[in-house]
Amino acid sequence: MNVNQIIFRNLKKNIKNYYLYVFALIFSVALYFAFVTLQYDPAMDAAKGSIKGGAALRAASVLLIAIVSVFLLYANQLFIKRRSKEIGLFQLIGMTKNKIFQLLGAENFILYFSSLVIGILAGFSVSKLITMILYKITGVNEIATLTFSSKALIQTVAVFSVIYLFILMMNYFFIKRQSILSLFRVLSSTETKVKKLSIFQVLIGILGIILIVTGYYVSSKLFGGDFTTAPQLLGAMLFILASVIIGTYLFYKGSVSFIFHLIRKRKNGYLNINEVLSLSSIMFRMKSNALLLTVITTVSALAVGFLSLTYISYYSVEKSARDNVPADFTITDVKDADELKDTFKKNQIAFTETKINVIQVEANIKDILDSDLEGMNFDPNVMQMAVVSDREVDGIDVSPDDTVFTGYSDVMQKFISFKDYGKIKWKTQNGAITQHYKGLRKEVILPWTFTSGGMPVAIVDDTVFDRLKKDLNPKIQKEPIYIGIDIKDEKNIEKANDIFRTLGFDEIWTYNSLYEMVKTQKQLYGLSMFIVGFLGLTFLITSGCILYFKQMDESEDEKPNYTILRKLGYTRGDLLRGIQSKQLFNFGIPLGIGLLHGYFAVKSGWFFFGTELWTPMFIVMLLYTVLYSIFGLLSVLYYKKVIKEAL
Repeated sequence: MNVNQIIFRNLKKNIKNYYLYVFALIFSVALYFAFVTLQYDPAMDAAKGSIKGGAALRAASVLLIAIVSVFLLYANQLFIKRRSKEIGLFQLIGMTKNKIFQLLGAENFILYFSSLVIGILAGFSVSKLITMILYKITGVNEIATLTFSSKALIQTVAVFSVIYLFILMMNYFFIKRQSILSLFRVLSSTETKVKKLSIFQVLIGILGIILIVTGYYVSSKLFGGDFTTAPQLLGAMLFILASVIIGTYLFYKGSVSFIFHLIRKRKNGYLNINEVLSLSSIMFRMKSNALLLTVITTVSALAVGFLSLTYISYYSVEKSARDNVPADFTITDVKDADELKDTFKKNQIAFTETKINVIQVEANIKDILDSDLEGMNFDPNVMQMAVVSDREVDGIDVSPDDTVFTGYSDVMQKFISFKDYGKIKWKTQNGAITQHYKGLRKEVILPWTFTSGGMPVAIVDDTVFDRLKKDLNPKIQKEPIYIGIDIKDEKNIEKANDIFRTLGFDEIWTYNSLYEMVKTQKQLYGLSMFIVGFLGLTFLITSGCILYFKQMDESEDEKPNYTILRKLGYTRGDLLRGIQSKQLFNFGIPLGIGLLHGYFAVKSGWFFFGTELWTPMFIVMLLYTVLYSIFGLLSVLYYKKVIKEAL
């Protein structure tokens, strides 16, 4: 038998074990090629969409390569160790290490570059679909075309060729470093099995749980007013990150074994077949895989967290925009408003108008604060606020002795909270007016340009408003009037927005178009969600494959156990049920901990990104769980085949 025959026989024999690796490689190449094709697509920076996607996609492609590189190198390490006995046999029959390296290199070349070619073709085939998805998410009114980019081809081949060279280097050093005897011991030495639970392991297990719970607790307090300065916030964030990551590592290193040991102890050592195949195996193997599982769990949490936050932003675009701009069009100059209204009338666009006179007044609100502002850039004794008359606000009537607040943002509420009652003092040039505070309304009546950092708007009686207006501080005044124009028929919104832009009003920072704001934010958050989503999907597939490969290794090690258990009287169904329980733990524990980390990360600061938490986060976590579960199902099917061979 010559070398070529050996190469093709090995490929044929191992392809059943490599199919998921090949799939992940093809998927990664296809996604990278599609990303690079988008990067060189002129439409990404073209006129209508006005999104500058090139730079963002370049950054995403770098991260994508980093994820894929780590996966390919790690997967290659697992495969080369699995074939250590085969390499040792080649040496026993007289093949030199250089010849073995050439043989493995040829196998890898055929497998790797065949996958590369298929991946590029697949990437080209789906590039139009990916472009359509991006245009749909960002609201870009462009027609996606199927174009082949030679620059994208050259870049993809170059990048994956470099990764291939690193794989060859890894194989070369592995073969050169091992003796024949050590090659037959590699597999048996890769897993550390500890039969006895030590006191030290119990302590680090308890410490791991304490660190994770402490990190969760601090994250829940992060924006609750306990940390008010930038150094305090940064220190708290670093503490949370370190506490959760170290706690996760210790959890896998000791907590899992400790918890399962307690379960075994409660049963006095009498375990059924499910517990023998699941609890016992996991107790002794998770410790040796602690670092790998910590990395997978941490990055899973980051993927879930970032995707949830970007989806929260995208999901909340219209609501957030309406909270900042209460009308379809906002103008602060009467003359410009008249010009816009006249143009709407000429184009037969029906509208309604809202006018509110606004003044800026300094107030002492210390008596109504329910939080300590120490360390923040707010002085409760001299707080500048926008004040309007109740005569110009529909549905509200304020007595001359009272003040009502409205339009308070969720973000500001995390730092400044108000009591339900108290006194407020309005400061004028020649004195002060003291009034009773009568609570907070949610309705937004003025755009963000009139408020100071998201502060609420104060509504006072018309007589009080006149008194304040006559004794204003001219140094703090902003725009004197808010003019809001709402289009009656939503079908005319886009046409009205074109008129707004044609008149040049979109270039004035105090003028706002709700349609334009929603469109711009959808483009921004849509592009972010698109990039994070595909990066998260890539990591999910690569990490799922790594866990699957680890299960392949374990199944081969445990094959003799299945033969023994069958001789003891257990049926194939009994063994399979035990394996299903084992995979539920093997895939469920990293997934569950990752989702839990992601939940607390999102929960601590989601309000900075949008107005809705549960629906976007639930959708992201559900999709991530479903896709991750596929790899658990594949591992069960592989075990089923191994059990059949063992029996």
